Amino acid sequence: MLVWINGPFGGGKTQTAYELHRRLPGSVVCDPEHVGFGLHRMTPRPLRGDFQDLAAWRHGVREVLDLVLRKHGGPVIAPMTLVNAGYFDEVVGRLREDGHEVRHFALLAERATVLGRLRERGWGRGVRWDSFAVAKLDECLDRLRAPEFAEHIRTDHLPVPDVATRIAHVAGLAIEPNLDGPVRRRLRRYAVSLRHVRFD
Repeated sequence: MLVWINGPFGGGKTQTAYELHRRLPGSVVCDPEHVGFGLHRMTPRPLRGDFQDLAAWRHGVREVLDLVLRKHGGPVIAPMTLVNAGYFDEVVGRLREDGHEVRHFALLAERATVLGRLRERGWGRGVRWDSFAVAKLDECLDRLRAPEFAEHIRTDHLPVPDVATRIAHVAGLAIEPNLDGPVRRRLRRYAVSLRHVRFD
C-alpha cells in the first residue's frame, strides 16, 4: 500500500510520514521531493522553476514508487505537496490504474496555523514572506479542499502522533502505540527537521 500524505508546505507532511514510519513495522518513506532536488541540481539556478512542471519528475516519481510498491513488502509512505489535478492523476492516478492500492490524505489547517509552523521551521529566523512556501500557501489550501484530494484531515489542534494514528486507522494499518512524552516528541521533531535541511 502507498500512503500519500499531501498538504501545504509547512503542513506537517514530513513529520507525519516519519511518525508513521516509526510506528508501522516494515514501512519505508519514499520522498518524491528528492527526485525534484536531483533535477534542480542538474539545472543552472536561473533555469530552476517548480520541478513538478518537469515531466521527468512526474515520470520518475511514478516509476520509483511503482518499483518500491512491487518489490517492498510493507507500507510505502510518500510525503509530498501535489495540488495540480493533472499532475496528481499522472502520478497517483496512474499508480492506481497499475493496480496499486493508494491511500491519499490531505493535511489541512488554517492559514495562520501553517504560517506559524513555517516560522517554527525557520529555526527562529522567521518566515521569508517571498519564499516559495508562503507564495504557494493560499493556492495549496484552496486546491486541496477539492473532493479529489480527499481524505482531508484538519490538523490545527491535532498533534503529529494523533495525525499518524488517524491515517493508519483509516488506511487499515496496524500502528504501534505512541509512548513518547512531550520532551521525546519534541526531540524527534527536531531530528526529522535537521535531516531535511537543505543548503542549495
